[in-house]
Amino acid sequence: MCGRYATTRTSAELDDAFAAGLGDGVELPAPDWNVAPTKQAPLVVGRRRDDADEAAPPRRELHAATWGLVPSWAKDRSIGNRMINARSETVAEKPAFRSAFARRRAIVPADGYYEWYAGEGPKAPKQPFYITAAGDGDARDVLALAGLYEFWRPSRDEPWLLTFTILTTSAEGADGLLHDRAPLLVRPEVRDTWLAPIARPAGELLDLLVPATPGRLEAWPVSTQVNNVRHNGPELVEPLPAE
Repeated sequence: MCGRYATTRTSAELDDAFAAGLGDGVELPAPDWNVAPTKQAPLVVGRRRDDADEAAPPRRELHAATWGLVPSWAKDRSIGNRMINARSETVAEKPAFRSAFARRRAIVPADGYYEWYAGEGPKAPKQPFYITAAGDGDARDVLALAGLYEFWRPSRDEPWLLTFTILTTSAEGADGLLHDRAPLLVRPEVRDTWLAPIARPAGELLDLLVPATPGRLEAWPVSTQVNNVRHNGPELVEPLPAE
């Protein structure tokens, strides 16, 4: 986890889910059922309110960001292709992530994400599965994936690029059959603490997060069309008919 996901909610729906208005001049990308690395997607960040002290809840904002974190010190943005996920076990120490983990934490809104099950045998084809919040149709909650963000630009004369990564942990239960890693989720009651742009002990921050476990999510097999990033539409998340 996590190499592809879906995010299709409007800015109004994301505001309802996360109490986050659009940042100044921000226009969110179109609904996307096949978000891949280097594509843009919605991101919820926390900003310190004007004239507020550190303890005040942050102002939540929606931004459009590129998936694949590019550290501020990177010479080339292509490093972001390898920085789509950050392991929670080492995120506080890794040079690429530790600065963002300290003060630039985010929420990545997702309808659901995809994993591929290889089956048995060395030549068994990989079957994609869609994993989403338990529920019914449009009533499913938006997943609040734990993320980090960073600003980068190649030179002083060029605009800033906003990039992000998704935090992962060891997969549990049935999720471990699909993939050995799973995203971390930010519970509603701790979102202000997670998003606040202030440094906190690493253990305290990680204690705010919970793994995306089978009790919170459900999964079903979907079409292999999702394998090609050029395919995009609600048909990608439809369950395959039972054989």
